[in-house]
Order: sequence, then structure tokens, then C-alpha cells
Amino acid sequence: MTQEEMQAEIERLKQLIAQKDEVIQKQSVQIENMMQVLLHARKERFGAKSEASIPGQMSLFSDAEQEALAKALEEQKQELAVPDKKPSVAKKSGISRRKLESLPVEVTVCELDPKETCDLCGAPLKKVGQKTVRSEVEYIRAKVIIRQYVQTVYKCTVCGSAESPREQDHFVSAALPKPLLNHCIVSPSMMTEILYEKYFKGVPLNRQENMWRDLGIIITRKDMAHWTNRVCEEWLQPVVDVIHRHMLEECKVIHADETRIQCNHEPGRKAHTDSFMWVLVSGENEPHKMVLFHYTMTRNGDHAKELLDGWHGSLVTDAYAGYEKVEKITHGLCWSHVRRKYIDSIPLDSSGKEIPGSKGAEARKRIDQLFYIEGLLKGLPEKEKLEKRQELSQKVLDAFWSWVESTSALHTTNTKLTEALSYSVNQRTNLETFMHDGKIPISNNRAEQHIRPFATHRRAWLFADTQAGARANATAYSLIETARSYDLNVYEYIHYVLKRIPMLDHQSHPENLEELMPWSKDLPKECYRTNNPEKDEESFDHSENI
Repeated sequence: MTQEEMQAEIERLKQLIAQKDEVIQKQSVQIENMMQVLLHARKERFGAKSEASIPGQMSLFSDAEQEALAKALEEQKQELAVPDKKPSVAKKSGISRRKLESLPVEVTVCELDPKETCDLCGAPLKKVGQKTVRSEVEYIRAKVIIRQYVQTVYKCTVCGSAESPREQDHFVSAALPKPLLNHCIVSPSMMTEILYEKYFKGVPLNRQENMWRDLGIIITRKDMAHWTNRVCEEWLQPVVDVIHRHMLEECKVIHADETRIQCNHEPGRKAHTDSFMWVLVSGENEPHKMVLFHYTMTRNGDHAKELLDGWHGSLVTDAYAGYEKVEKITHGLCWSHVRRKYIDSIPLDSSGKEIPGSKGAEARKRIDQLFYIEGLLKGLPEKEKLEKRQELSQKVLDAFWSWVESTSALHTTNTKLTEALSYSVNQRTNLETFMHDGKIPISNNRAEQHIRPFATHRRAWLFADTQAGARANATAYSLIETARSYDLNVYEYIHYVLKRIPMLDHQSHPENLEELMPWSKDLPKECYRTNNPEKDEESFDHSENI
């Protein structure tokens, strides 16, 4: 081989090595990104769920602008008389007194045998008093009975007699309560238990089969599903329609979100195809607290447009493009969603702990400042809140967008960070909507809080078998989540609705449904919780007297 051929071969090998190095570098970046996805997935499943900065990272940046902002925030805190957080105190063990005040009390008196005598001298004993030693909460298990309705028939004592002009006897029957479903054994209380177990506690119907069998009655999941679909369609959906109407007529701010649901039998689709459950939630300061779920086969934005037809207000969502089809609204985006994207970009070590000094952590601290300011302004009138936002939040926003611009110019192999930066830039206009209207919140957390029970329960019951079942899910969750918003006793409220609504002629008089709304003043007292655990502070030991 000549010198020239050897040199050419060396150059060829150098190019080959350079190409291999480039491939190895790309593969290393891909492997690192995939490892970070795996670590974040593990942290999301098993680690802490808080999205705020970890303790020790909430301090503001050290430059002059951020120090000035910190001073302004402190002055604002004093001006608004925001109290400092009290140091956390470990809760005492035991049950609060107030948690037991509403429970009925049955007294068990422990007596001596009348033949008992003094254990010292054998003389008779005389009762001189009693003392309460302890109190226990006793659980009385549910039971199932058959309730038969016997109708009494009365005969007129005059009609049909010689003294009456009427030749035939006349009979009068006593009034009967209307059944929930005709020719069916299900009662309002039984139906309430089925709905409460599935949609409030997340117990699927196949598990409820065993529960009912233990109580002495065999009911198949097929029967329960059929009853649920019929009751939701015939009786509960009209109530939910009223909630929807109030939402469109009253709300200035609505939160929206959507999540997947699997429906096995949809026309022209395979069983594993994703369908969607939409949720609308009224804003924090609206006249009524309302939650509406709605099932659709697809995620097409036309469904959002149809749900909000005729409504013109401020819609708070994530950045899903389908909501852009809703016309004549002000669109606000969720800063929690932005923060979550930057949190996903924070590199983790092999133990799942964040590696300090990342750009994602820096973005999180900047966004946390916005939420901190919002916490200070909570409860202020819309006009005053907007003024304070422009005074305080605008400085944070300006610093954030400047940071996004400078960070975007840097080279990075972190694909999650690149996605977060691109998302921020692309959605900047709608992310800043809250700076122009004091009633618009900076996050969509209200919708996420109400969609979370559905997403959690879905892991247990997995799918809806039919479209009727999917619609029943939407109806039941709408009513239950709205009732939860009012801190009602959900079981008693659903029971009251199912007992009362067959007696209302709501088809001819839809206004009668107003008395069944979760905010109605006509609800019986059993629909309200008798105590509030969050206000209970005084506890007692089990051996202490009540």
C-alpha cells in the first residue's frame, strides 16, 4: 500500500470514527432522556406529589430587582394583614368530641346480680350511684329487608245503596308512593347505595355483587348496571341539566378539562379506542358551586363548543387547541400546567432526587412567586386584585419572559426543557390573560380537583361497557361532585333526590327541580353534614368520659 493510499485510509477511518462518535453521542442523549422519563414516572407514582419548590428553595433571587420584589411582597403582606403561618403542631391521637356530638347514644348499665352480697362481711348491698367509665363507637351493620306496599281499598257506604241515586258501588284506594322503576325491586335506598359505592367510593359493580350477597340477596352486576343507566337517564339527568343551565346563565368564569374513558361498545369503533369525559367547573366566586361531566366519543373541540353554546365569559383551561373553537370568550391558561412541564424537565439522580442547579428548578421558583402573590391577594375585590397584580406580578412576569428568552438561546440536550420553553413562548398571550382581568385565576386547579375522583375510580372499574353506561357516569359524577362542593352528606342527598323526584311533575313543571339543587334551601337537614372535621380541634382519649 502506497503512502497516499495509507493516508486516504486513515482519513476514511477518521470520518468513520467521527460518524460513530456522533451516533454514540445522540444515543447517549436519548438514553439519558429516557432514563429521566423513567425516573420522573417512578417519582410521580411513588414520590411526593407537591409541585411547589422544596423547603429551602423558596427564597427569591439575589439580584437587585428580585430583592426589591421581595421587599414589595413583604410590604404587601403587611398591608393586607396576612398572618404568618403558625408552626405545625403534631395532632393529638384520639377522636374529637365534636365528631361524636351528632351520634345517638345508647347507655349500657352494668348491674350486680341482686343476690350479690358484700365480699367482706356478706351483708346485702345497696345501690348508691353510677359512674360513666368509657364510651365506644359501635357499628351496626346494614341489613336488607323486603318492603311490601299494601294498598287499602275503601267502599263508599252510600253509593250503590237504595238511598243513593248511583246504582254502582264506588271504591277509593289509598295513595301509593311512585316506584323508582316500574316492575322492578329496586328502591331509592338500594339505588342510592349502588350509586354511592360506585361513584363516591369507587367500588365497581362486580365487587358490589359480593357485598349484596353477604347481606343475603343475589344481585348481578348486569342488573345493577341496567338500573343505574335507567335511573341516571330518567331521574338524575334532568337535575344535571338544570345545573348546566345555571352554569351557562350565571358564570363569568368556567374551568374546563378532559380525561380519557374507555367505552367498549361504540358504533364503528374498537373497544380499546379512547373516548373522553369533559368537566366544567364554575369559578371560585360564582353564585353557585357547580360541576358538570359530559361524555363524548372523541376529543374534537366541537364538543366543547356545544357544551358552552351561548356562553360568553372567561374560560380557564390547559393549552388544548380544541377549546379555541369556543367562540366569543376570553381564554386563560393554567400556570400550574406550565410549572408542571418545567418540573418534568428537572434532572433526577438514580435515587429519584432532584439534581440542584437545573434550569427547570429555576423556572419553578419564578412561577412559584406568581402563586405566592396570588395567595396574598386572595379574597380581594376584582378591581383591587387586578391593580395589585399589575403592581407586583408584572415584575415577576417580565423577569420570567426575559429568562425564557435567554434560556431558549442556550444549547441543551434536555428535550423536556426544550418542550417547556417552546410551550411557554407559544402560549404567552393566553398565559398573561389574568393580568387583564381580576376575576380570572392563574391556574385550572379547580377543574383538576373535581376530575381527580373520576380518574382515581377509573382504575378500579376500568371502563364503561356501553354508551348508556358512559353517560350514566357523567350524570352521577356531575351530581355527586356538585354535592361535594357544598359539603353535603352525599349519600343522604342522593337518597333524598331519588325519593323526591318521582313525586315531582318535572316534565310539565321543570321549575320544580329547583328544590332538588345542592344549593337549595329546601333540602332536609339530613342532607347536611352534622360536623366539620376541619374545625374539630379538641380531642379526648377513649377512656375519657363524654
